Amino acid sequence: MKKILFILPVLAFVTSCQDQQVSTTSSTDPATGAQPQFSSYSAAGGGATSLDKYWYQGKAEISHYALQQNRYKDIHEGEAVMIFVTEDFLTDKQVKNDQYQNPNSIPILKNNIVCKFPTGIYDYSMMTSVFTPVNTQKYPRTMKVTASSQEWCGHTFMQINDRDKGYAVSLRSYFEMEGDQDNVVAHTLLEDELFNRIRMNPSGLPSGKIKMLPGTMVARLMHKEFQPLDAEISVTPYDGREFTGSALQVCRVVYPTLDRTLEIVFEKEAPFIIAGWKDTYLSMFDKKMKSTIARRTNTLLDAYWSHNALSDQPMRKALGLTTFVK
Repeated sequence: MKKILFILPVLAFVTSCQDQQVSTTSSTDPATGAQPQFSSYSAAGGGATSLDKYWYQGKAEISHYALQQNRYKDIHEGEAVMIFVTEDFLTDKQVKNDQYQNPNSIPILKNNIVCKFPTGIYDYSMMTSVFTPVNTQKYPRTMKVTASSQEWCGHTFMQINDRDKGYAVSLRSYFEMEGDQDNVVAHTLLEDELFNRIRMNPSGLPSGKIKMLPGTMVARLMHKEFQPLDAEISVTPYDGREFTGSALQVCRVVYPTLDRTLEIVFEKEAPFIIAGWKDTYLSMFDKKMKSTIARRTNTLLDAYWSHNALSDQPMRKALGLTTFVK
């Protein structure tokens, strides 16, 4: 029992699923008619093979996280939801393949992250969507990222598209210093795609000093220019006590110029469940180091798009959601 969670935070996407009455998961490669194989591109051994069975069962993986969000001068209690699902994706239009009439279609792993938290009397709702091809040998780059942020002052929207000459970045913002922007940045690893890369093959993550485009959510919260930054990345066993799970590993990213450290904690064995994340950086408002922390509480595998009736609303409790629960 599980799913409605995605439904409230992501109304536009749910409407698409509901109106067309189709599964969002992909079961075959539209170009070849064969099931796309995670095992061809993921970690060797039985763990890799199990990824095929895990991701192609007609369900999404939905995880709820208890959120402590660094914003203004305080740490605010909230909740986050992470939804992983396989879909068929058009490489030319860079949208979900709904009609199955376009041959330029490939299987991707999509990750939607929804974060909601109050700041005093008003609240924030932030969402990021990341679309990463399953066949990382033929398509080594994430093809698209979208991010939106809504709060009572105004809202922003950001989109990143993979193009031949780099990533095309569009920003539309309520804030004067940001406004409307369109530019192209060099192809570099995206922080936002790290979650997908971990789920597909954590042993394939880079290590050492690299260039990286910071996460779209934190870029908006910090109001930073979106450009590749120097970063250092590592994957090591997790020996802390803030997260729980089986044989945990941590992907750590350090940005020296931002005084920022991101830690993504995940289970070592397939399907590499995300136990949570910790993002530490200087608050813009009091210049003190604070951490955003998200800890996993519940995970469900379900075709959530088929549960959109009032009678399905109690399922939110099974997911661990605290809002609109009956």
